[in-house]
Amino acid sequence: MSDAMKELGALIEAKRPDCVLSWDVAFDELTVNVTPANLVGFVEFLRSEPTCKFTQLIDQTAVDYPERDKRFDVIYHFLSMHQNQRIRVRVAIRADEMLPSITSVHAGANWFERETFDMFGIIFTDHPDLRRLLTDYGFRGYPLRKDFPTTGYTEVRYDDELKRVVYEPVSLTQEYRQFDFMSPWEGANYILPGDEKEGAK
Repeated sequence: MSDAMKELGALIEAKRPDCVLSWDVAFDELTVNVTPANLVGFVEFLRSEPTCKFTQLIDQTAVDYPERDKRFDVIYHFLSMHQNQRIRVRVAIRADEMLPSITSVHAGANWFERETFDMFGIIFTDHPDLRRLLTDYGFRGYPLRKDFPTTGYTEVRYDDELKRVVYEPVSLTQEYRQFDFMSPWEGANYILPGDEKEGAK
């Protein structure tokens, strides 16, 4: 399978050198790194090219690398039922950079792009309805960014006096504990009940 993937990677790079930055095969999976500006044309090529025919968008998400200049990798997974192959398309962008929507090629990208916008704050230009999808109304921040606090910024509760749901700043009744993750048996300086039999062997 990896030989077929390598052939496909070389073919795609030869036919679309304007789009492909690099490609790699790992664990029998082909990953192609693409320039953001040419993303839509490249996805259209993958769909219509007879040797590819990646007609199904399986998934789309992002990965956050806050230490990098190009902070986000936006990742697409496509399936070709005709060739019985899969491909991963990866686009690296900065935090202040927008990415063109591929909804004109794959209508199913609508919800995936909305989820990515909601969780990471990545804006897709020419998207037909780019609204938050998973978080609540007025939610602040993007939960899957690495710098988002694990507690969030606000908490929601029902107020019996006001007879409605209220939003308040997060107040933790207990501080997060600092765990050393060491097994209690490893740290014990005494013989635990039952272990005396093990020592007698």
